[in-house]
Amino acid sequence: MTLKLRAAAVTDRGLIRSGNQDSVHTGDWLIAVADGMGGMAAGDLASRIAIETIAPVDRPTPDEELVPALQGVLGEASGRIRAAVEEEPTRHGMGTTLTALLFSATGTSLALAHIGDSRAYLLRDDVFTQVTRDDTFVQLLVDEGVIDAEQARSHPRRAVVTQALQGEPASPAYSTQPPREGDRWLLCSDGLSNVVRSDSLAEALRSYPDRDACARRLVDLALRAGGPDNITVVIADVADVADDAGE
Repeated sequence: MTLKLRAAAVTDRGLIRSGNQDSVHTGDWLIAVADGMGGMAAGDLASRIAIETIAPVDRPTPDEELVPALQGVLGEASGRIRAAVEEEPTRHGMGTTLTALLFSATGTSLALAHIGDSRAYLLRDDVFTQVTRDDTFVQLLVDEGVIDAEQARSHPRRAVVTQALQGEPASPAYSTQPPREGDRWLLCSDGLSNVVRSDSLAEALRSYPDRDACARRLVDLALRAGGPDNITVVIADVADVADDAGE
C-alpha cells in the first residue's frame, strides 16, 4: 500500500472585507494556508510571499528531510517579508500566518509547520481533533486558566496574534506523524474557525465525502455565520494510490 495526499481548496473574501488577504496552496505533496495581516495591500503581499516561497517544497521529500525542508522555506519567507518592509516602510507591521502540511515521498510520514492562528484539524477513525495551537493572546489566557475555550470565542482581543511570519525572530511549531489511510485533514484560516463551531466542522468532514463539496460546505457555513473575514479551506484525504487511481 502506498499512501498519497489528495486535496481541494476553496477561498472566499467573505461578506465584509473588500478583498482577500488569504493565500493557499494545494499540491501532490504540500498543502498550505496563509492569512495576511497589516493592511490590505501589505496583507495580500505577505501571504503571497509565504505561499510562493514554500511552494518549491511541493516535491517528493525523504521522511528525515521533511522538517528541515519546512524550516528552510519558512525562514526564507520571513526574510523575504523583512526585505519587502525595508523596501517600503509603509508596509511596517505586515505579516502572515502559515499552516502547512508536507507529505513524504514514501507516504510513511508527514510534517506540519504552524505559526499564527490559522489551524489544522484531523479527522481520524471518526475522532475530530485540533492539531495546531493558536499563537494568540486569548490562547495564552486559556492556557493560564483565566478564561475557557467558549469565552475565548467571543473575547474582544481574540484577533490578537502573538507571533507570525513578519521578518522578525519567531518560533514556528513543527511536528511529524505517520499518516493513516482514511485520514482527513482540514487546514483553514480563522475566517472559518472563528465563526463555525468545531462540532459543525466535524459534521461537514464526515458528511461530505467529496473534497470539493466539503470545502464549499464549510465556506458556506462561514458565510451563513456572517462571513466577517476572508475564508480559506483546504480538505485533504490520505488515500491508497491503488484505490485512488481512478481520480
